[in-house]
Amino acid sequence: MVPQREKVTQHHILVVDDDRLVLATLAEGLRNAGYKVTGVTSGEDALGIVKRDAPDLALLDVRMPGMDGIELGRRLREQSGVPFLYLSAYGDQEFVTRAAEEGALGYLVKPLDIQQIVPSIEAALTRAQEIRQLRESEAQLNTALAGSREISMAVGLLMMRDRLNRDQAFDLLRANARSQRRAVLELARALLDSTENLNSVSMLKPGARRGKRVR
Repeated sequence: MVPQREKVTQHHILVVDDDRLVLATLAEGLRNAGYKVTGVTSGEDALGIVKRDAPDLALLDVRMPGMDGIELGRRLREQSGVPFLYLSAYGDQEFVTRAAEEGALGYLVKPLDIQQIVPSIEAALTRAQEIRQLRESEAQLNTALAGSREISMAVGLLMMRDRLNRDQAFDLLRANARSQRRAVLELARALLDSTENLNSVSMLKPGARRGKRVR
């Protein structure tokens, strides 16, 4: 018997298989193991589920009519970032290579035994969480770097305009942000935007700014 997982750590598993008997058996076994499970029989239905309630992991049958598992995995990777494992009755090297190319966290070979696949699912969930954390850290870093660049540019403009040193210019930017109840980054962006707009106007030729008189 598969030991049930604790409810507080329950994960949502999406199972996609056109064989209804396999789908029902696998879904029931995973529910008994403590997972929340959604089962569908087509790639189109799977994409609809993902849009409404993104699962923590998807198990995709490779051979399905219409959209097969390979194509579905590609769309999940490109459109939602939902991690996935492939289900297949084939364990040949070519398939393993294709699975890796599409970004699968692994593959499970049919027939499936719940007791044997739970460790693989847990490993995939752990790996997926690590990947998510890395992406979040990268996004935060990129945001911080972008903000730092914009603030530095705004400080530089104030240094040139008011003939201040860097610390004085930053203090001026921060003081104005506080007085306006705005974030420093928001005010820096506004300053850069206004400077860019001013430069655009100054680059216009004198004749371009004069319109024809209406008689």
